[in-house]
Amino acid sequence: MTELPPLNSLRAFDAAGRRLSFRSAAEELGVTQGAVAQHVRQLEAQLGVVLFERVPKGLRFTSVGRSYHNRIAGIFADLRSATAELKPEPNKVLISVTPTFAAKWLIPNLPDFTSAHPNIDLRIMATEKVSSFHSDGIDLAVRQGSPPFGASLDVTLLFKQSLIAVAAPMFADEGDIPLEPEALSKLPKVHDTHDLWPSYLAQLGVKNQSARHLRLSQTSLAVDAAIAGQGVALVSRFLVTPDLEAGRLIEVGPAWDADRSDFYVLIPRTARNNQSVTNVLTWLKSRSASDT
Repeated sequence: MTELPPLNSLRAFDAAGRRLSFRSAAEELGVTQGAVAQHVRQLEAQLGVVLFERVPKGLRFTSVGRSYHNRIAGIFADLRSATAELKPEPNKVLISVTPTFAAKWLIPNLPDFTSAHPNIDLRIMATEKVSSFHSDGIDLAVRQGSPPFGASLDVTLLFKQSLIAVAAPMFADEGDIPLEPEALSKLPKVHDTHDLWPSYLAQLGVKNQSARHLRLSQTSLAVDAAIAGQGVALVSRFLVTPDLEAGRLIEVGPAWDADRSDFYVLIPRTARNNQSVTNVLTWLKSRSASDT
């Protein structure tokens, strides 16, 4: 019988392959980044193949590495599923959201959820990557886009996308608020990964004339930069409602309902009979309705 690789090496490879990062895999497994890298190197040495290419921003599969990971990841997913069936946690609900949605909407509203459902253990997976309902054990997820998302999912609209241009109150000195499109086009811009400024200004009939741009990887960081006076950010209204009400931000440009970018809650149809998941969905819909 062919000797199997050590389980720890396979676990490290599985996590690193799903995250394409030794650092993220280490955080998931609760070990050091060096330990994950060492386990993967040992696995490569035992198998006699290179599984990953080390690139500046993380990892990239080799062709044999991708093929091997597809098999290994499925095996670990089956193990997690089998274990979960033996040790059910009926009150645990894992929700997958982006870091921005978590920081700017979900976490600020958690006291209300805890008050309404003190017995539900709501766990949050905040990541820019699309998590898997099966392999990551996700019960429900908030996704931005437009249906269809998949035949096996129940889809509920949470927020319509309504983008607004916001800035620190100091920008009110530029003129009457909201600003005229020409004046808005000249202000310094804060960008996130969605890069919607060109489309937003185009529908206002102007071109970007900013002399200064700040580019950030997350919308939540763009909001924080706008609050700090670094420029004008383009964000979903519901994410900055508390900042507008508190006076940390002002609305300097008209709203724009961007197509195909609404926020939805996705739930596997197999979770319909899970009362805890249903309660979380009901609460999300109730909170979003009150915010809207």
